[in-house]
Amino acid sequence: EVQLVESGGDLVQPGGSLRLSCAASGFTFRDSAMSWGRQAPGKELEWVSGISPDGDETYYLEGGKGRFTISRDNAKKKLSLKLNSLRTEDTGMYYCSKDNMFAMGDKRGQGTQVTVSS
Repeated sequence: EVQLVESGGDLVQPGGSLRLSCAASGFTFRDSAMSWGRQAPGKELEWVSGISPDGDETYYLEGGKGRFTISRDNAKKKLSLKLNSLRTEDTGMYYCSKDNMFAMGDKRGQGTQVTVSS
């Protein structure tokens, strides 16, 4: 069974940083492109960042370029997203998904909440 478990969300002040993690199991992680997405209250899920299976290619939502860094550890089957210089508009539930580095897939975890507020 495919499982994706996100963690690392928290309440932070504007300008702060967080590192989100996604633990994967039930599929061949090293062969799968992965993505992070987020859903703000009252809004649709949006893709935030994606990474190729070997980690050599990374892509970001325009608003995340220069602030977010996606990475992966294939040996540990872990996907990460470092969020820097956080803004209030980054608030939302963050999810990881598999199989696509340009869009969110149907399979995601329960999410981890990021709240940026002073």
